[in-house]
Amino acid sequence: MTEPVLDLRPPANRVSRKAVLYWTARAALGWLAPLAGELVWLLFGGGTALVIALIVTGVLAAAHLVVMPQWRYRVHRWETTPQVVYTQSGWFNQERRIAPVSRIQTVDTERGPLERLFGLANLTVTTASARGPVHVHGLDLDTTQRLAAELAARTQAVAGDAT
Repeated sequence: MTEPVLDLRPPANRVSRKAVLYWTARAALGWLAPLAGELVWLLFGGGTALVIALIVTGVLAAAHLVVMPQWRYRVHRWETTPQVVYTQSGWFNQERRIAPVSRIQTVDTERGPLERLFGLANLTVTTASARGPVHVHGLDLDTTQRLAAELAARTQAVAGDAT
């Protein structure tokens, strides 16, 4: 007799819609250096090959800025229950993580300058796991603060030392 195979559903909640704009802005900043370098090189006597490289870089940047943020928004999800924190992330390599509340050691929030500009924050749940912490990126600040408080309260209610 074989054991039934459980099919995990995606976590119920999406990250903030503002995360799309944040990921686009962050990626655009990453494309500035190569584009600026190629433009400067072109101004100082680059040839036809450099013009072609500049066009290719521009097309790749535009495709990345259009596709990646939307794709990540469709994939990145999170959910908490009284028993677990469940996340799904990635855009090429997609990963689902389930962390039992009883194994949570710390709950942290983080906001960089660009995330503050967009009103976003990240949640990191560190567990007694060799796989490392569970991350939820791109949440609204209010959602992040509420979720951190809820998880901290749940971990206090669970007996044991999370190891």
